[in-house]
Amino acid sequence: MCESARVFTIVNNCKETVWPGVTPGENFNGGGFALKPGQSVVFTAPVGWSGRIWGRTGCNFDNSGKGPCQTGACGDTLKCGASGKTPASLAEFTLATLDFYDVSLVDGFNLPMAVTPINGKGNCSIAGCDSDLRTTCPSELAVKSNGKVIACRSACDVFNTDDYCCRGLYGNPVTCQPTFYSKKFKEACPTAYSYAYDDPTSIFTCTGTDYVVSFCSSRKQPVCTYHNKKLVCSESKGFKSLPGRLWALMIVAMLMVKLWTIC
Repeated sequence: MCESARVFTIVNNCKETVWPGVTPGENFNGGGFALKPGQSVVFTAPVGWSGRIWGRTGCNFDNSGKGPCQTGACGDTLKCGASGKTPASLAEFTLATLDFYDVSLVDGFNLPMAVTPINGKGNCSIAGCDSDLRTTCPSELAVKSNGKVIACRSACDVFNTDDYCCRGLYGNPVTCQPTFYSKKFKEACPTAYSYAYDDPTSIFTCTGTDYVVSFCSSRKQPVCTYHNKKLVCSESKGFKSLPGRLWALMIVAMLMVKLWTIC
């Protein structure tokens, strides 16, 4: 069963703890867990799974898994049974013979994130937003806590008009065009959805791949995962150099020590 599933490695490269949320989360530790800086976790999802992964920040859960989050909260629970509250950067997947995946900022931004397919066939491009839009968020979209910008809302969320939300007369790709705000998002994150009909440069396909979902990582940063008890890495050609080999050994050690493996 595991051979026909997709392996998901979720990595936190942020300087703060992130609480990933996943829906549906039956294959992902019930849909929620904590990742401290530098930690990773591995799950498998069956072909046919269609869902979303995002990061929550500023959470304070008690021993029973109850508590608030500053961004991305799915109610007041650690394990998510519903989507996260906007604004939140969002990775979306549909697993089939041909997988579809993307990173969306349609609901706003709270963390940089990248989706890297490994060991697949086809286009298999890296999706994501590795710029930190919190530092460049227009003031009218900014979400602040103690004077610090912690997230950036979408124009639809703030202004709630048909043209920003791509609804009504604007509910099709002909009439719903990029706006000032979506262009700002797209400029910072060219391989992420900036508005609802931003398909050509934002949705990707791959066959038989595994995925690394990383928070606060560059899209160019090499990543690794385990598949069938073997370490598989992106940009493996770089491992021919001594620094590359040392880096690979560090990744192996990190994965062996810090991963939960659920198959």
